[in-house]
Amino acid sequence: MASLVDYEDSDSDPDQDLQSAAPHPHLELYKDQSLIMSSSSSSSSSVSVSGWRKRAQPHLELYKDQSLIMSSSSSSSSVSVSGWRKRAQPQPAGVRPYVPKRQRMSTAAAKTPETPDTPHTPDTPHTPPPAGARLLSEVSERVRPFLALKPGRVELPRRVQCILQAHQGPVNTLQWSPVDHLSHLLLSASMDNTCKVWDGVGGGRSLRTYSAHRGAVRDACWLPCGRRLLSGSFDGTAALTDVETGQTVAQMDNGFKVTCVAPRPSDPDVFLSGGFSSEVKAWDARCRKVLRVYKAAVQQTLDVVFLSGGEFVSSTDAVSRDSAERTLIAWDFQTTAKLSNQIFHERYTCPSLCAHPLDASFIAQTNGGYIALFSAQRPYRMNKRRRYEGHKVEGFAVHCGFSADGSVLVSGSATGSVHFYDYQSSRPLLTLDAHEHACVCAALHPVLPAVTATCDWTGQIKIWT
Repeated sequence: MASLVDYEDSDSDPDQDLQSAAPHPHLELYKDQSLIMSSSSSSSSSVSVSGWRKRAQPHLELYKDQSLIMSSSSSSSSVSVSGWRKRAQPQPAGVRPYVPKRQRMSTAAAKTPETPDTPHTPDTPHTPPPAGARLLSEVSERVRPFLALKPGRVELPRRVQCILQAHQGPVNTLQWSPVDHLSHLLLSASMDNTCKVWDGVGGGRSLRTYSAHRGAVRDACWLPCGRRLLSGSFDGTAALTDVETGQTVAQMDNGFKVTCVAPRPSDPDVFLSGGFSSEVKAWDARCRKVLRVYKAAVQQTLDVVFLSGGEFVSSTDAVSRDSAERTLIAWDFQTTAKLSNQIFHERYTCPSLCAHPLDASFIAQTNGGYIALFSAQRPYRMNKRRRYEGHKVEGFAVHCGFSADGSVLVSGSATGSVHFYDYQSSRPLLTLDAHEHACVCAALHPVLPAVTATCDWTGQIKIWT
């Protein structure tokens, strides 16, 4: 130690002092003003340092100092660093050292400075994004002014805005997106094995086509989030599809042709599916497993609808000579028990069901050419004072529905017309001669006044305003 402290004043040989102080081939470095040492070992090195020092190994150990320059004859590399130092390990060939994310971001920002956007000129080719690329991030300019307004009195359509003809088969159902700022999106399901999403209020462009099934798509609907579609097909499957990417999130095989699907309002990942079977199945799309099975002595389930109390009603093809026993069945979702099968006592099947958006009631489209009104609370009595009639069903699966506030009821007709009724008085409000063939579905827009979508059995879709 004394030889190192008195290094500058001593006449002794530096090599002898070094060997006596550090018997190993590597170096022992301590605090001094200036120090130059050389090792006679095979891994010789030359070091010039100041400040605090620590042992230098054949590989590099660097600590806090003012300046450090070191060269190694074995690796033929030189390092110049300052401040706190970290050990530099030799890297094997083909292996990249880890670089922290913050350092990578700062390096990328330094290499790529921000440049102002160049305006689009005729000389600069501009490639527009494909239709539907940002399906859920754009708000229609026509819908935007109505988002902050309170819903007013429902207006009825008078003229055709546009005609959409892209499906190669009959269109079974139409539905506007349930999310207000995305309500310009219109969903259609067709017998050509596809579902489509349209810009229903901005010119009628087809934004995306979904082919999750190998058979006719009998029913489809939006989930409440507006980001996924639920569909049922004659190929025996029910599918959950991502609207933005078009990918099938989950697909469940029912073992029978699916004619109706309905998501549970309190848990949209759970849904019901029914069809050409005596069973209605409750699925969990997250695990793709059947949660419950509801069995009835019927051959086919035509439609299902959830009620506000946690139960649901299924419509079947079972009719008898004098009464329609089991035509409508109320079920307890949790226990799978039948709550009632004596709801509708007329000998007509009900191809379509719909719950009122506000009141505790639901409606059933009947093959008797009228719509029946029922209470959504036990014992689910039919309202015999109100009956919405004037349209024809004649065996078609004609849908019926409500406006957003529930004040107007709309229904298609086998004659091709669209009928609007007052919910409270059941009085006919308007009849539109919409199509030449059977009109199987009509849907009022939830935000825009008077905007209505209709479809017929030939695959034609019309937007009315």
